Amino acid sequence: MLSGVLPVVQLPYHDDETIDWQTLRREVDFVFQNGAHGIVAAMVTEVLRLTDAERDELTVRLVEFAGGRGPVVASVGAESSWQAARHARAAEQAGAAALMAIPPTNTRASASEVISYYERILAATSVPLVVQDASGYVGTPLPIAAQADLFRRHPERVMFKPEAQPLGQNLSLLREATEGKAAIFEGSGGIALLDSHRRGLAGTMPGAEIVWAIRAEWDALEAGDLVRATALQGLIAPLVSLQYGLDGFLSIEKLLLHRQGIFPNRLVRGPVGFKLDAATENEALRLFAALRELCLLPAIP
Repeated sequence: MLSGVLPVVQLPYHDDETIDWQTLRREVDFVFQNGAHGIVAAMVTEVLRLTDAERDELTVRLVEFAGGRGPVVASVGAESSWQAARHARAAEQAGAAALMAIPPTNTRASASEVISYYERILAATSVPLVVQDASGYVGTPLPIAAQADLFRRHPERVMFKPEAQPLGQNLSLLREATEGKAAIFEGSGGIALLDSHRRGLAGTMPGAEIVWAIRAEWDALEAGDLVRATALQGLIAPLVSLQYGLDGFLSIEKLLLHRQGIFPNRLVRGPVGFKLDAATENEALRLFAALRELCLLPAIP
């Protein structure tokens, strides 16, 4: 089973928007060197802005770059069950240890239709599947009861990443509905990690840009050091709260990866729905610098 800190990697591009695989390798090294237990390709990896060939190659490359240091989780969500099953088979063949899928975003399907979509993915593969309710920023919530029914049918394979609001209460409801047996991952970028951890977590799937801080908070929570965890959360939460929607996450996460010398640029494939203004960027950098100081890391000139 997956556990611990599993950052979702951001995707670097060359100036012509082709994928910069060399920089991606550097990012994977960066997250493992800073405490990641595994890596994930998901929404902030811009998977929905990639071609099918790019999605296939991305999983192959991530498995190669991880080099056995931790599991690779591949996002396989799509607008149809047919597409999702196709992505799932390709990811498993590429060596992904687990899959993750959001429901279709362009169709207001019934809960039973969405569960059938997940059943198709499970039938097409043999590895674990993380059900990602990404309705905090895309799509519509999936009822807790429907998620629990799916878990009861596949208790050895189904895990969850609930992101519907209110985060903490929905996480607790999902744990209760699965009798505390399901593996559940925090997926708010770390903004709700402290609250979510006390409700029962298998791990967290934040961005890659402050993985060192998320790992520090995770270790503090696992050790029961609430003073240390609260201090870290006090800077992580306002930093993540600046990230509005998917493009907000991308803009700030790539800003901070660029600031740390991991990414040579901050390119995002457009069209985008959010761009940083100077004040937001300055506040992100201020909080980032304070977080590095709290983690006893050197300041970046």
